[in-house]
Amino acid sequence: MAGFGHGPAQPAEQEDPRDMLRNARNGMVLFLFYLAFYGGFVALNAFWPKQMEATPFWGINLAILYGGGLIVSAMVLALIYSWLCRGSRSAASNK
Repeated sequence: MAGFGHGPAQPAEQEDPRDMLRNARNGMVLFLFYLAFYGGFVALNAFWPKQMEATPFWGINLAILYGGGLIVSAMVLALIYSWLCRGSRSAASNK
């Protein structure tokens, strides 16, 4: 019976070391942006906790707005990272 082998369906993908370095660099840059944003949240909570009680928009306090912003920015940065990683040099040269 053909087709019942337990090996991989496709050969292993060969990754270009230059692509891996570029993706790692892009990931680190985006991580540092998020770290700065998160550091602002922590600093605000640690040194100016009364500011987090302020209600700048629609009666929602700054802690909730900033926390939601952290969640949304993490998702946006993940989408940016996946977009940056999709255009690899080796995939373009194989076509």
